Formats: sequence, C-alpha cells, structure tokens
Amino acid sequence: MSDAALAARLAGTRILLCYGLLGEVIAGLAPIGLDYMGAQLAWLRGLGLAVEVIKLPTAAPVGVNAGRIAAALLADPRPAILIGHSKGGLEALDALLRPGLAARCRGFVALQAPFFGSPIADLILARRPVLMAVHHLARLSRLGTGRGLRDLTTTTREAWMRRHAAQIAALLAALPVATLASDIDQAGDWRELAYRPLARRMRDQGAGPSDGLVPVAAALLPGARQRVLPGGHRALVASGPGRDPVGVLRAELWHIAEAT
Repeated sequence: MSDAALAARLAGTRILLCYGLLGEVIAGLAPIGLDYMGAQLAWLRGLGLAVEVIKLPTAAPVGVNAGRIAAALLADPRPAILIGHSKGGLEALDALLRPGLAARCRGFVALQAPFFGSPIADLILARRPVLMAVHHLARLSRLGTGRGLRDLTTTTREAWMRRHAAQIAALLAALPVATLASDIDQAGDWRELAYRPLARRMRDQGAGPSDGLVPVAAALLPGARQRVLPGGHRALVASGPGRDPVGVLRAELWHIAEAT
C-alpha cells in the first residue's frame, strides 16, 4: 500500500495536529535538532494533504483548548482527522464529545495521551515550589497557566473519564479511534535516559509500565484500537535512530482510511 494510494484515500480530508504540553516550545527547537512531530508534518505535506497544527497554548486548561479545537473543526466543512499527542489527545477527546463535532471527523489518533492521568503530574502538584515554577514559566512564555497541569492528575482525569463514560462509549462506536502508548522498558535508546527514573518511580508505585510520564494503562481507551510500542514519551513523535514516527502515523491513517 503506497503513500500515493493513502493520499488518494484521504483526499478532501483535513489532518489536524494537537500538540502536547510544551509541544510548541519543543517544535520551535527544530533548528538545533530537536524534532517534535516535524517529520510527521513534513510527510503529510509531502503527500499533498491539507494538514494544520492547531494553535494551542499548551499549558492552558484542557477544556479551554478543547474549545479551540472545536472551533477549528467548525471553521471548515471538510471532514477531519484529529491527531493528538499527550495532553493534546485529552483536548481532542474533549472536543469530540461536544455536540455535532464527531460527525465532522473521520477518525482520531491519540499518541501517549494520559486519559486516566499521570502520576508525575500528581508528584509535581504535591510540590508547590515546582508547581509555581511551572505556572510562572507558562505565563511568561504565553503558553497558558499552571492550571493546565492540574488537568493531568490522576484524580482529575479519573473523575472526568467516569463522568463522560457513556459519551466516550458512543464516540468509539461511531468513529475510528486509535490509542497508542509506549513502554520505556522495551527501549534501549540513550535518549530515554531522562524518563527512566520517572518510569521506575511509577512502576514502584504500582502504575505499571510507562513511557516515563504516562502509564501504558492510562493511555489506552477500552474499546478503541490499542497499540503499545517501545520508547519514552517522545518516541512516537520524534524522529531518530530506531524510531519511526512516520511509520506509526502511516499505519493509523491507513486504518482510518479503510474504516471510512
């Protein structure tokens, strides 16, 4: 199955990318070699598809950014595929649950999204000096506020998922949804070193395997297509030796194209 065939199947469909927390900062560092969804974006544009990165202040509350995603969906009558990494996946899901929004989409791909929360967010929230540093950095960078971090905690996310369980089930019955996680313990890449102590801490606390920020179990929606791949929290969105973010996305887009 060629890229040309995929492009033909997706003709007339918008591809909307939703960055995770601080994603716009990391993407801006591409000139010094730090990739963040850059290879995926270049590949999609090379196919001639209508692709857009939704402008989100990524430290803003999930509900606020969900409103921005909803507005982007409503701004164009063409069907869309939403692709969200990490916090961006939570915001895309929130947007899709709003009236009439799922009908505007062909599919949704969530990469390493902490649907059921991140114990690392819990840890940061428990340390006020760290929380205040995040809050001030976000405000100075015009990325939102530290309140967006609170939306990633396990308590907040588990409560949100319970409240919206029926809506999520209906969405999964109506729309192709893929949820992808990664397990850092399956990877030997030196670039994952920063995530490994966090992954060990979460495992020791009973959260199971993780990518260093998001437990595998928190990133997989029951009833959705599920995949677990090796690597840390940027493994599915950053290019480099042993990584194939384009291949990961290609497989999910083919799944959506064939399902719709």
